[in-house]
Amino acid sequence: MVHTTSVMEILDFESTNTEDMATLYKPKNILITGAAGFIASHVATRIVKKYPDYKIVVLDKLDYCSNLKNLLSVSSSPNFKFVKGDIASADLVNFILVTENIDTVMHFAAQTHVDNSFGNSFEFTKNNIYGTHVLLEACRQITGQIKRFIHVSTDEVYGETDEDAVVGNHEMSQLLPTNPYAATKAGAEMLVMAYGRSYGLPVITTRGNNVYGPNQFPEKLIPKFILLAMRGQPLPIHGDGSNVRSYLYCEDVAEAFEVILHRGEVGHVYNIGTKKERTVMNVAKDICKLFNLEADKAIKFVDNRPFNDQRYFLNNEKLMSLGWSERTHWEEGLRKTMEWYVSNSDYWGDVSGALLPHPKAMVMPGGYEGSKEIKGMLAQFNNIQTKVAPTSDSVLETHPFKFLIYGRTGWIGGLLGKICEKQGIPYEYGKGRLQERSSLILDIQTIKPTHVFNAAGVTGRPNVDWCESHKPETIRTNVVGTLTLADVCREHGLLMINYATGCIFEYDAQHPEGSGIGFKEEDTPNFTGSFYSKTKAMVEELLKEYENVCTLRVRMPISSDLSNPRNFVTKISRYDKVVNIPNSMTILDELLPISIEMAKRNLRGIYNFTNPGVVSHNEVLEMYKQYIDPSFKWTNFTLEEQAKVIVAPRSNNELDTTKLEQEFPELLSIKDSLIKYVFEPNRKVPAN
Repeated sequence: MVHTTSVMEILDFESTNTEDMATLYKPKNILITGAAGFIASHVATRIVKKYPDYKIVVLDKLDYCSNLKNLLSVSSSPNFKFVKGDIASADLVNFILVTENIDTVMHFAAQTHVDNSFGNSFEFTKNNIYGTHVLLEACRQITGQIKRFIHVSTDEVYGETDEDAVVGNHEMSQLLPTNPYAATKAGAEMLVMAYGRSYGLPVITTRGNNVYGPNQFPEKLIPKFILLAMRGQPLPIHGDGSNVRSYLYCEDVAEAFEVILHRGEVGHVYNIGTKKERTVMNVAKDICKLFNLEADKAIKFVDNRPFNDQRYFLNNEKLMSLGWSERTHWEEGLRKTMEWYVSNSDYWGDVSGALLPHPKAMVMPGGYEGSKEIKGMLAQFNNIQTKVAPTSDSVLETHPFKFLIYGRTGWIGGLLGKICEKQGIPYEYGKGRLQERSSLILDIQTIKPTHVFNAAGVTGRPNVDWCESHKPETIRTNVVGTLTLADVCREHGLLMINYATGCIFEYDAQHPEGSGIGFKEEDTPNFTGSFYSKTKAMVEELLKEYENVCTLRVRMPISSDLSNPRNFVTKISRYDKVVNIPNSMTILDELLPISIEMAKRNLRGIYNFTNPGVVSHNEVLEMYKQYIDPSFKWTNFTLEEQAKVIVAPRSNNELDTTKLEQEFPELLSIKDSLIKYVFEPNRKVPAN
């Protein structure tokens, strides 16, 4: 049985006061970059298993030192998603941040092997500096959404520590990198710091000692020596082996990131290190002991690096003040690591190139992602609940969103385009027909949207009575077309905002007229008087099976454009007679911009998309008379009398807007919204 942990259990809180508990940060949706790599995979696995309330999205391009096997233990977890892609792809990063509603970033992705950096330094600049810059800029653009940006750096940015130093580098020590790898990590840190200061991005930086343990790619010292010892090959030591390093076991480091995630302070730097040091020679000798090898015979001295720092030494008191401490003794950690590699000797496949004394940048035969094994594993991940997304090398885009809108000739569809123009949001109208799947796929592949808005549908010409005599056409668009679009969007990992109708309910004994008791999102539709409403109720029920859809129930839409014949106010002001029944209604001028905000927030499920409260036909016409035409007169008639002049009955109801108000508490009541957005802008009668 897997033990799950609340935030309060992170540390021993018996000695923590209530004020301290209140300062704990609790994320909701975390993006972990590079999490198929060594350290990040241990961090991701730990958080996925311990915090089922957190959603973990992993982004990794699957470079040579990454491995999907590192994440297999959590691949079926409901709070885990894998995305294959490069952090240098701006459009992909923007897409993930927005569609997954990311509030926390833990940025591990980087090229890390110092030896490679001497021969391929430009690749390190591209990955470590440019990639970090892309990520920072994407986070900046979604103002206020990111609550924590944890940037993972290295102790090597401090440069070489004096051999006789008794106090390690603290977080305010000067950065003096000596190799290309360390220089790119220092450069990335400067960008992180600048975005924190210039844009207020809530950044935290970590600098860590060497990490070792299971799953590490064998270009690093400890796994390389273990695999060579297993094969009976010499252990190559650069120079004379006197270089000093500090080593932390991977689980201790994962715990450190867990603590920093919840207790780290924005704007601060934290060293993740140990004061226990070992020379490279001592590490080699300890591994020889594990394999009963004679060190003098097993160790081989080779040429040194172009520049090999003698010592890195950290002061870890700041992190320890948060409650973290090293738990795994060197002997225990080394034994666990050795046992894992002995049991998983083929984990990485052919790594003979990494075991050379001076390995070159690794390239897997045929391309890493092209190997049969990796293709199979990607398929396995895809079959669970993960997503493999396309990558792009496009440059930074100017906006994190791009909307694809269906319903160009419709009222709502046309207004959506105008709102996008006003807000500066890139958008395009779909050219495909909803019931033609191939045309929808072509739209998405061509336009590459971040969100899809479906404002297309058949409501009738001039009203819903048309649907009674055109049932196949109504089904084709309202049911088949909507479901096809939802399915294509799901296939492409896109959120679909679907403008539906609230005309699927009618007042009943549990929701009597004038009671103030409205129908809720989970209530079963009870109005089947019109074929139009039947199709809308049917498709709404089926859309519940699509987790990528946000259904908005619009009712009796009204806008400030009183020249539009579809406007409810315009309609009833032109009727000879009207019924007088209170109804929930939708003021488009207020609510359509909210629907765009709902897309940005990645909201899903069903929402009653009306203004709070109800207003009757007579109350609307009284406002019309007060603001527009003082001489206006009208006559009422009963529902029975109305039934004689219409083909299909009309829906009258009140919808409960509690769910929408919780998300948008500033939402105006229907009467206040009518005055502010409709009648005041069109006022023709002078105010008293």
